Amino acid sequence: MCARRKEPFDYKNKQEFQVNLVEWIGDVLYDLLPEHGYEIRDEQIFTAFKIADAVCNKKVHLAEAGLGTGKTFAYLLSAIPYARFTGKPVVIACATTALQEQLAGSEGDIRTLSRLLGLEIDARMAKDPHQYICDVRVDENMEEFGAMSSEINEWLSNTKLGERSEIPYISDHEWKKIKWVEYMACDICSSRGFCKLVKAREQYRLTKDLLIVDHETFFHDLWTREERLANGLLPILPDYSAVIFDEGHKVLLPASMQAGQQINKDEIDTMISDLEEIQGARASLASIITTLENATNSFFTQLQQSVIVEESTERVSIQRSDALLKAATTFRKTLDHLLLEMQIEQELYTDSLSSNQIQAYEGQIERAIWALDKFCRNQGSNIVSWVEQKDGSFWVVPRRIGDMLNKHLFQKKIPVVFTSATLSNKGDFDYFIRTLGLEEPSKSTIGSPFDLENQVVVYLPKTTNKIKHLVSLLNENGGRALVLTNSLHETKKIRRKLQGYHFPFEMIWEDTGERGYLVREFREEETSVLIGSNFWEGIDVPGEALNLLIIWELPLNVRDPLIEIQRKEAREQGLDPLVIVDYPEMVLKLKQGCGRLIRTEEDNGAIVILDPVIGTPWESYVMGALPSGARIEKQ
Repeated sequence: MCARRKEPFDYKNKQEFQVNLVEWIGDVLYDLLPEHGYEIRDEQIFTAFKIADAVCNKKVHLAEAGLGTGKTFAYLLSAIPYARFTGKPVVIACATTALQEQLAGSEGDIRTLSRLLGLEIDARMAKDPHQYICDVRVDENMEEFGAMSSEINEWLSNTKLGERSEIPYISDHEWKKIKWVEYMACDICSSRGFCKLVKAREQYRLTKDLLIVDHETFFHDLWTREERLANGLLPILPDYSAVIFDEGHKVLLPASMQAGQQINKDEIDTMISDLEEIQGARASLASIITTLENATNSFFTQLQQSVIVEESTERVSIQRSDALLKAATTFRKTLDHLLLEMQIEQELYTDSLSSNQIQAYEGQIERAIWALDKFCRNQGSNIVSWVEQKDGSFWVVPRRIGDMLNKHLFQKKIPVVFTSATLSNKGDFDYFIRTLGLEEPSKSTIGSPFDLENQVVVYLPKTTNKIKHLVSLLNENGGRALVLTNSLHETKKIRRKLQGYHFPFEMIWEDTGERGYLVREFREEETSVLIGSNFWEGIDVPGEALNLLIIWELPLNVRDPLIEIQRKEAREQGLDPLVIVDYPEMVLKLKQGCGRLIRTEEDNGAIVILDPVIGTPWESYVMGALPSGARIEKQ
């Protein structure tokens, strides 16, 4: 338990709390922090006051704060007193695990603020369950690790939480074999109460002030909370009094994915293989397993023939056809039949499969049935579906996520704040508001306090050979560069084309380790180059390690199914999807990417965009997304 908490300031009632909160925030930002070397930033003070008003009046608020504003302190100064006023923690939902660490780690902003304010701030992290090992899966798969098994075994014998950040050099492929996955039947697991994930949850449930979660975990809790309570289970997160979304522009994808379901062929094949090993299985069970194998192969074959191939996105759209719907219907009916067979005389199978495995497979089947049923019903008018390029998995998510957000979050009448440097296009929030289905949120926007005119130069070259231009830029700069692409596929393509080149600095590629680990390596190896599609936002590399940002390709016309559905709705309303969807989407992502370069007032550097800009229909949008005041060189 944390030490008894004291109030940051005195108050007698709700009205007095709001008045004194604003006064206290002013004292902290105008007097206390400057005494410790922090400069007074009018942009930060403006944002802090706007957030305080939203929190005290339980508003949904969009707080856009430019690079270097100090928005973290701005929202923490309201979050901490409000948690103590309500007696419930405030949730701060971050876009990535790295941002959680940056906020709540031993050297993070919360620890710093706690020291400066003289407050014992109780802040704990609730990380994505996929970041933890599953003890059962470790036991099942350890023999597959070969040369690395002794190293992993040593870590397993010492770890308390079993968290991936403790062993960052393990590859995505290897981690996938031992991490927690949705289909594990945790409620009846023999390790329940002793496993690493449960211990992590027990630890963060006790938080008093701030609960630092990732977007995925927050929405997993939000969508399952009512059902878990109805079934007598604890929700994933404890009760909370307010929500602050850091990097709030990124919530659509995790909200959608946590509300939907995934069918992974490898996982279905593994289930089939295990069920085939059941000793003494009834003939009807053996028959339906064979039928399922055929139905699975038929569906995924038809699915691959129905995808709209796009190299520039990790999620590819699906072209619906009678053949695909027929295969999906057969697949669903077969899974229905299998579920019934497994529930008949279930105790007959426990010699071959544990109760935990049987329950896990039943849950897996039920989720797959849900996805296929939604996909087939009403021509899929209420869902968005896609195929994940990296593993071929099939996803089905609700189409109108805004309706769900309104029902499960906004109608709770608690403060909900979205913060980001990129929520609007030159102060126009319409795209973000429309995307999330918000109704009349309050809004504030403020620019960056940095002297970007003297810190940034932007080059817009004409180039016919992007690879040669890239090589030249990297060599001339001596590395120290971040190269942003639109997809892992494109990143791998660049790596293949660079195989004949030799650089006097390290090249770091996004698929070679855990994201946070790669960023730390990039930061510490000052002349290195980091190349990837998942670094447009959420990474902080101040100083000499990064003074060249290369936009390999503009984030334009990305064929993401969640964006495609917005294009379709725009067309149905007689609107131009380029203007309504594509250009605003590009602006938000490009602004985030450009924001990676300058992190402090001492930083300086160059941005190079290798895609055409001058004379294109999107020229004005790109110009509006570039750092305000930066010098622009058209070559």
